Formats: sequence, structure tokens, C-alpha cells
Amino acid sequence: MTIVNQDTNLGILINSYSRAGFRLSNGMMAIGPIAIFPKSVLSWDVNTAEDINEESLSLFYTLEPKIDILVIGVGNPGQQVSSKIIQYMKEKHISLEISPTETACATYNFLNAEGRCVAGALIPPTQYRISEDDIASTKRRNRDMMKVDDFPIV
Repeated sequence: MTIVNQDTNLGILINSYSRAGFRLSNGMMAIGPIAIFPKSVLSWDVNTAEDINEESLSLFYTLEPKIDILVIGVGNPGQQVSSKIIQYMKEKHISLEISPTETACATYNFLNAEGRCVAGALIPPTQYRISEDDIASTKRRNRDMMKVDDFPIV
């Protein structure tokens, strides 16, 4: 899945994601779950939404400056974070936005572009929707790869 990001002054944004990980606006590929901040990205040691606990979230409330909101991408639709964890983060004065990773990537990018003090805790989805636009752009990319000096390879 691809998300269009062309402004490089906004910090690190998520350009696309797959089952393997995330492609970032700085050209890097992050493999597996990530903790993303406007200026840095770290590997996040969880595999599923069930692995999200106080310890796995401790990074987000111990760093300075404090974040206002944590966007959690739980992977596939239907995955949930424990209500105990939601209450725990509320006690740490951090708002949560919890959604499937597809939505969470867009939410993180939007809040980051607004200049909010945001972080993302994102698990790559194992399933995702493929739209007509995705198919068309892949065909176009594949067709462009088969050109040499603007002449198609036959």
C-alpha cells in the first residue's frame, strides 16, 4: 500500500507499508514493527496487538519531550489493545489513537504534518486491501522498468 508524501520538511513520514514493514519518506525501509517519531525510527519488540503491554509502551512515556498522542497501528482490522493498557497510558497523560495499521499510518502522517508532538507504534498488517489504483500504479511501474532509454524491451 502506498501513501503519497512529497514534503521533506515534515520529518519522517510513512510512504508505504507491507507485510514486511514500512517504507519511510527518507528512503529507508524499516522491517517489522516500528516505533516512529518525527525525527527517528526504532524497531519495536512486539509481534501482535496481544504483545502490547506496559513494558512495550514504556519507551513512549519515558522519552523527552513528552508526546501528546500515540498512534497505535494494531496490524489487521479486528485486532484490539487491552482496555487495561488504554487506562495505563491515560494515567501517563498520553492520548491514544488505536486503529488498523492502514488507518494508523495516515493518522500518524497527518498529525506529524500538523506539527503535533506525536509518535507511532505500528505493527505491519498480515492482510491488506488492494485497490484499483494500487494495481494500476504497479502495472505502470512494471512497464516503466521494462524500458531502456525510452525504448521498450521486446
